[in-house]
Amino acid sequence: MESLMPFLDKYKRLVNSELERHIRVNTNEGRLQNAMLYSILAGGKRLRPILLMATIEAFQKDARKGVSVACALEMIHTYSLIHDDLPAMDNDDLRRGQPTNHKKFDEATAILAGDALLTLSFQVISNAEELTSEEKVFIISKLSAASGPKGMVDGQMKDMNSENQTIPLEELENIHKHKTGDLLKFAVLSGAYLAHANEHEMSEMTTMAEALGLLFQIQDDILDVIGDAEAIGKPTGSDEGNYKSTYPQLLGLEGAINQRDHYGQIAQNSLHQAGVNGTVLSELINYLSQRDR
Repeated sequence: MESLMPFLDKYKRLVNSELERHIRVNTNEGRLQNAMLYSILAGGKRLRPILLMATIEAFQKDARKGVSVACALEMIHTYSLIHDDLPAMDNDDLRRGQPTNHKKFDEATAILAGDALLTLSFQVISNAEELTSEEKVFIISKLSAASGPKGMVDGQMKDMNSENQTIPLEELENIHKHKTGDLLKFAVLSGAYLAHANEHEMSEMTTMAEALGLLFQIQDDILDVIGDAEAIGKPTGSDEGNYKSTYPQLLGLEGAINQRDHYGQIAQNSLHQAGVNGTVLSELINYLSQRDR
């Protein structure tokens, strides 16, 4: 088994190469292609693709089976960031240490670049030679649900509606289960599915993925309070400036850290129950709970 950092480096390079290839092959040269490439190649962590492929490897299958799905997932994630940054939503000027898409180009181009990435993602899955027809239908169904009106988009809507007020912890967790957690959950469950996990393993991986989604968001909130803006690639304190409820606000900084660690333990226990502890996936959970960006 590879250790975490070599695994991250190898598959991040592969995903980056494939993302660029898909966009260049499937779009016309010009402003739209440039805007898509600008955001997709802006140096993201590729967490969701890596999580998907680490799950496949945890079940002792070839991680490359998930490359097309990983690219599609990253396209949807990037589209959501482009739209999140727009003036009508979070109105951010920086993303990953560089001007946001609408600042680099313009609002209309940013909207269309996001639209193009969203729709291209499903084309990539449909054309994936490494997937069977049955696998394509399953993946498209689950990805559209995770990113759609009962998934990520619903979480974004609830997040916007909760601004300028303090909401209960249960409601905050519900928002982030969808806004952040559903795509992370898809990454894990699609990886387990492609690796032919059984029903018990899928159940445990569902618990693991839900805990990981909350862990990830809590760490995001913690970094917005104590993180280094240069390392993160965008200004800290933006949640407070946008009057959003956060875990540190509701629980205090120490309480948020304890809650993060609680979900980390749940995730690790679920991996153990699924029989895939001691893998890159297990290392990845620890890495995400301690990340500084």
